[in-house]
Amino acid sequence: MNPSTAQAEVIVDELVRNGVRQVVLSPGSRNAPLSYALHKADHAGRLQLHVRIDERSAGFLALGLAARAGSPVAVACTSGTAATNLHPAVSEAYHSGVPLIVLTADRPPELRAAGANQTIDQHRMFGSEVRLFDELAVAEERPGQNAYWRSQVCRAWQAAAGDARSGPVHLNLPFREPLVPSGGDDWCEPLDGRPDGGRWTEVCGRGRVPSALSRVRARHGLVLAADSGADGVGEWGEQYGWPVLSEVGGVGVPGSAVISTGMWLLGLPEFLREHRPEQVLCVGRPTVFRQVQRLLADTEVEVLLTHGGDDWPAPAHNLREVAETFGQASAPADPDWLTAWQQADQKASAALHAALDLERWPNGPVVARAVVDALPEQALLVLGSSNPTRDVALAARQRPDVVVHRNRGVAGIDGTVSTAVGAALAHRRPAYALLGDLTFVHDSNGLLLGPHETRPDLTIVVLNDDGGGIFSLLEQGNPEHSDSFERIFGTPHGTDLGKLCAAHGVEHQLVQQQSELVEALRWRPGLRVIEVRADRSALRSVHERLHAAVRSAVLG
Repeated sequence: MNPSTAQAEVIVDELVRNGVRQVVLSPGSRNAPLSYALHKADHAGRLQLHVRIDERSAGFLALGLAARAGSPVAVACTSGTAATNLHPAVSEAYHSGVPLIVLTADRPPELRAAGANQTIDQHRMFGSEVRLFDELAVAEERPGQNAYWRSQVCRAWQAAAGDARSGPVHLNLPFREPLVPSGGDDWCEPLDGRPDGGRWTEVCGRGRVPSALSRVRARHGLVLAADSGADGVGEWGEQYGWPVLSEVGGVGVPGSAVISTGMWLLGLPEFLREHRPEQVLCVGRPTVFRQVQRLLADTEVEVLLTHGGDDWPAPAHNLREVAETFGQASAPADPDWLTAWQQADQKASAALHAALDLERWPNGPVVARAVVDALPEQALLVLGSSNPTRDVALAARQRPDVVVHRNRGVAGIDGTVSTAVGAALAHRRPAYALLGDLTFVHDSNGLLLGPHETRPDLTIVVLNDDGGGIFSLLEQGNPEHSDSFERIFGTPHGTDLGKLCAAHGVEHQLVQQQSELVEALRWRPGLRVIEVRADRSALRSVHERLHAAVRSAVLG
């Protein structure tokens, strides 16, 4: 057996022993040893291998798988620009705490200064956005290699899984030729793992009692949940009488304390003056709404944060306490406090949905409400980072039974189709995605699935307004900037999504009526795309009308 083959087979075996069950591979020449070893393990049923020709797509596929599975997923690629294409997914994984094990093949040192093909400096190429970097020594046939390789894999898995917070790790693997299996199975030492099938190195201390907040003491408090994945946050709000406001509205967060119109209420200064909390508990990292940032920057509001690890975000740099779990309140809440927020929520919700009923089909908020309403129980909903996540928060009715995923670590539109595919494969129940057209087109390679690859049961809804609708709602969309807006912010593309889907062999359906959308959203297996075409020129006025309706209902 040649050294590169031996090293690759040991690395794959130890990954499996550590619990890795999903691996994404982008093929190349220099990573051929890993490719053979992964194919062998997949054929033996030890792991499931996914092959993608685009490394950026591969990285986000792995991210989606890991985010839903909650355990490390490996992604492997060849050297050079192939490795750099993983950086967007690594950044997202780092900032959102998703466990990835990134395996980049490399040239051995003697080829790096020789002008060799596909050679760049891969040493710490992801900078500070990994929890561990290690470059393994070039494999040699000498005793001690087996233990060294297995030990480093265990170290990488432990860093990815994390004690308090998970994240990506990077193993750079210089392979020397020959890169294909040769020489039989002989080696200078046994290449077996532990006889019990366990990890080479067990790390004790996992499962320790996490830290808990100790300063929850205000009678008038508020919970801000960045996502729907914060287990128990709704129940905590019920128990302590604090309203729970989520950046995905009432979708995916159970409990009577959940305020589905919370983002609207925070946008009413008059209401907030009368209902300003003394303390705000942030669960995760809210990033979408400016009214949230204004509240967290209020010097009269004490901010607490639940967050694992030591890379915690500090909204407005005024955090009073950080801990891993909610803890307990030291004083009972004002019983009228939660009631006041619930009453305002009821008024705002009734006015909002009455206004939405009057809106002309289609627009983002109306489509978002229709999509969420149509989801089956326990469905997964992957949201694009731009308007879709805002539309769901602002317009959807409460759906505590839905699971939401958003790439909000760095909030890019990169790889969202691939993320949705990975998340759907891991979810194993009905899965949907709601994306804007730019997000969809930006990662259309995510639809590129070879005939040997597992296809997800995923319905992708694309709201196609031919460009960057989000900018219509920002300062760039103000009338005084109209001369330059369309080319540098609106960015119309004119892509025929039906033909794009046909090129990938993916079913496409264009719906033109709301009743058609409801029927199209009925669950059935397979990968398909539902397109809704809208006019983004009216989007700003839609939001103005909805805001006016909510404001009138709450403030009178």
